[in-house]
Amino acid sequence: MVLDGTLASSVQTAVQALARGELLGLPTETVYGLAAAADDDAAVARIFAAKGRPADHPLIVHVADGAAVVHYARTVPVFAQQLMDAFWPGPLTVILPRLPGAARAATGGQDSVGLRCPAHPVAQAVLAVLAQQAPPLHGLAAPSANRFGRVSPTTAAHVAAEFGPDLLVLDGGPAAVGIESTIVDCTRGVPVLLRPGAVSRDAIERACGLRPLSKEELTAATPRASGTLLAHYAPAARVRLMPACELQALLAERQAGALSVAVYARASLRIEPPRAGVLLQPMPDDPVLAARELFARLRDFDDAGMQQIWVETPPDTPAWEGVRDRLQRAAAAG
Repeated sequence: MVLDGTLASSVQTAVQALARGELLGLPTETVYGLAAAADDDAAVARIFAAKGRPADHPLIVHVADGAAVVHYARTVPVFAQQLMDAFWPGPLTVILPRLPGAARAATGGQDSVGLRCPAHPVAQAVLAVLAQQAPPLHGLAAPSANRFGRVSPTTAAHVAAEFGPDLLVLDGGPAAVGIESTIVDCTRGVPVLLRPGAVSRDAIERACGLRPLSKEELTAATPRASGTLLAHYAPAARVRLMPACELQALLAERQAGALSVAVYARASLRIEPPRAGVLLQPMPDDPVLAARELFARLRDFDDAGMQQIWVETPPDTPAWEGVRDRLQRAAAAG
């Protein structure tokens, strides 16, 4: 059921459901999450079951503010605090050493915990009320509200379509960012970028004075983190990434009766003569706008019955890193 009444009444209904150990579709500025009380192991287990997610694949814990970090993290390095000061609330997750006994099920058995403070006002309202409960609930485990490995949801309707009418969903409008948070591992003495997102490498360096490493630059294994599998974020249609010139050549060669194809590109492409079974959709030139609409477009192509999705490879620049990462993982699933 999608709650779209007054904010106060909807939040109270949602908080009561969470306190009973139920799941909630929660809007954030990145994507919608499937939330449960982070320290309720039984409720967290319901997230894993609903998503079909491996139990050792950790979840991000969402908190109301930096003060709540003490309930989950054993230590906070100086550069991690600088990142939280710069980007919270916002689309940044920091991985910190976990406090023993905290969020055990949500962290997939690891001794670290991923923490994020969402900027969405509805998520903030829910977290604020939870903190006032007796006993207080300090955080929500909330991975993206979709089946494991599939396209993340950016509207309440996406969540309802994914899990059906029995799930309570707060409608907070379309997600403003559109892709999941940047994840930075802060357990290594230096920042390590595990998943790119709206907070760029350059912004991380400006905030803490340290250039983030890539996990490939380390000899030791990094913690497991949400959304970092090679194949992820995949629609039902097969995704193929290619440069614009290859897209145009394939469109010129394509014969009637071939697979139905959606083409998502920044370049102006031509189909002469026009043919059935080909859907052209322009991709924004602005990486922020492209990120905002990416997952919704992939879902639209599935809804239209497309069998393949041909996407122009995004530029290899820092601004496009988050979009490029999501598309590469979607293509790897094919």
